[in-house]
Amino acid sequence: MKKRYLAVSGIIFLAAAVCAGIGIWRYLQQQDAGDGYSAIRTEVGSGIIPRERESPESVKVEIPIDFDALQARNPDVYAWIAIPGTAIDYPVLQSETDNTYYLTHTIDGAESPEGSIYTETYNSRDFEDPNTVIYGHDMANGSMFQNLLSYQDKSFFEANREVLVYTPDAIRHYRIFAAYVYDDRHLMQSFNFEDKEIYRQYLESVFSIREMGAYIDSAQTVTEKDKIITLSTCYGNQADRRYLVQAVLISIEK
Repeated sequence: MKKRYLAVSGIIFLAAAVCAGIGIWRYLQQQDAGDGYSAIRTEVGSGIIPRERESPESVKVEIPIDFDALQARNPDVYAWIAIPGTAIDYPVLQSETDNTYYLTHTIDGAESPEGSIYTETYNSRDFEDPNTVIYGHDMANGSMFQNLLSYQDKSFFEANREVLVYTPDAIRHYRIFAAYVYDDRHLMQSFNFEDKEIYRQYLESVFSIREMGAYIDSAQTVTEKDKIITLSTCYGNQADRRYLVQAVLISIEK
């Protein structure tokens, strides 16, 4: 019996050691994730910089991102997303031929676990869709969309509500109204957001969420006439879960 106990204990210890080893390996693999984007911010600008919030109507808004340089680097770049108060400050890409390409490739086409911040062809590139879904990995070193998980803290949620989306001709201001754990269904394939009634029902379902750890701003009005963005990332090691942060378009500077 004692030998059996020792054998079982040895197996448990070995399994724990393997899990720990895998965790350390994953961290080491991811610790440099996003480093290349730091150089890109230096070269082409950053979305998180001090600037005037509003421009006179007679003055064309100044876009603080060098999109010409970005698109010369990779024509799949079409926007830049920044969330003040977080480390999220990245170009947004979309492949015309492979919706999964930027899941595992950087802006320069290098295969890497960090991938890129990207959308799929289910969405147009003009942010005129009712719901634009933007994907990014949850990297162990805090890069890419890992900071979205900070919205699980109520005080953080309340203090960091602005999302800025830059395109070559405009700056879109969004306000975060929801952050919660969701299942792994593909939103754009599961809901026809172009159907106003389906979109309305979907928004009602979001505002009815009451799960622990979910934060929904019930004071923020969002209707089927509004345009939203959904930021999606992984949720820990739960392959059947996603963490979503959603924001509604408030204004556009052009």
